Amino acid sequence: TKESSPPPPPPPSPTAQSNPPPPPPSAESSAPPPPPSEPDAIEAAAANASSISNPGPFEHATMDAKRLVSIDTYDGFRLDINKQLSPFMAVVHSFWLGTSMLPDGRNKTYTFLTQVADEAGLCMARVDLERQSVDGRIHRALLGGLVTSKVQIGVSAEGQTDQLLGELDFGGATWCGNLKYGSMGGGLVYGCNYIQSITSNWVAGGEGMYISANQSLLSNYMMKYTMEAPTIETSLDKEEEKPTSTMIASYNSAQSLLCFNYKRVVTPKRVTLGAELQCQPASLESAVMVGGEFAFTRSKVGVVVDGSGRIQSTLETKLGREPGSPSLTFAAELDHGKNVMRFGYGLNIG
Repeated sequence: TKESSPPPPPPPSPTAQSNPPPPPPSAESSAPPPPPSEPDAIEAAAANASSISNPGPFEHATMDAKRLVSIDTYDGFRLDINKQLSPFMAVVHSFWLGTSMLPDGRNKTYTFLTQVADEAGLCMARVDLERQSVDGRIHRALLGGLVTSKVQIGVSAEGQTDQLLGELDFGGATWCGNLKYGSMGGGLVYGCNYIQSITSNWVAGGEGMYISANQSLLSNYMMKYTMEAPTIETSLDKEEEKPTSTMIASYNSAQSLLCFNYKRVVTPKRVTLGAELQCQPASLESAVMVGGEFAFTRSKVGVVVDGSGRIQSTLETKLGREPGSPSLTFAAELDHGKNVMRFGYGLNIG
């Protein structure tokens, strides 16, 4: 007999057709995770940045607080005409008429000033025809801006106040220094100063100068503390400038004068108050001054009152809204103790 063929295989079940076997793992899922990326250079620099800033030159450390109690009052009429001759050069004609405050007894004066400036420095010269004197300054950046050289020149017909002074300003991220050398008062002058930001709030510095004409050694010392002022305002934006308080203590060894200054920014760019107390520990003589500055949209008011009853005030207002509009200034001084009253006004054009 003929051998029969084997039976056909059974058909696949419906369950096997609906559930196929899982695919093999891909190469991407089996690869190891990539290494972490390096931090961004900007983020690294921001993380390493110090909150301690450069304090600026030693001469400017107390200037912002002292200006609140030493406003410029005058009598007579002042006129300043500013003319921009080019993007780098400007000239100023200054007239002061009908005044009794000039030391040599004159009642009028005229000065001509010209200045040339660019990114690397400036040159400035001022001529006083009445006194027959010429003053000049030259500032120049050296070594890519790391050092600033300054030259100050002053000559006159009398020759008693002639001077030639050279300076070098240099500094780092948290400090500034200065060296001086020149001729003043008929003798050589040597000087230096140093100022350091200790923390984000504390600044300290000192200055020394030797004048060979009278063999005198002058020195000044300063310490400054700045903090955020307490305020009840709760609607201030975090990015807006906050009210601050600044306290400064300085000592002048030549005059044995101890000075305390206080500055309070009540409303940024609006209201600023200041006070100064001067005393001589040896003689116990003292003087106190209180001042304030109030800025409005197109005007600014300054007031100073001292312990002797003298009152000084200035009012400066813009005569237009466009940049470069003329400004009108009124200045007054009233001293009850000396029975002195002064009033002046000025116009600034350009």
